[in-house]
Amino acid sequence: MNIEQFRTRLTEEKTALEAELATVGRKNPSNPNDWEATPEETGLEADPNDRADQMEEFGNNAAILTDLERRYNDVIAAIARIEDGMYGTCIAGDETIEEDRLEADPAAATCKTHMNG
Repeated sequence: MNIEQFRTRLTEEKTALEAELATVGRKNPSNPNDWEATPEETGLEADPNDRADQMEEFGNNAAILTDLERRYNDVIAAIARIEDGMYGTCIAGDETIEEDRLEADPAAATCKTHMNG
């Protein structure tokens, strides 16, 4: 298994996820490990329709941010496992994670046996 290849893929995905996250949110100033959704500011918030649109956009951003942040955290954890020498080892049962599983998802933390558990 070429761990450096997986490190490169994960690092590239982390960079892409950070860029995507920045389009719908920002890092939480009180917890830099957390992201929070931000509404689009139109400058016309005095109009009730504009405020409603802004709140709808915020809700959409929050949903998108939740999915992106979940994946971002998975990627960060996989990079940490590389650094710790534990990459490719199932966190549920210490088995080796199948290479085809890692090819499909380099952030995979479990083997195929434990992937739905």
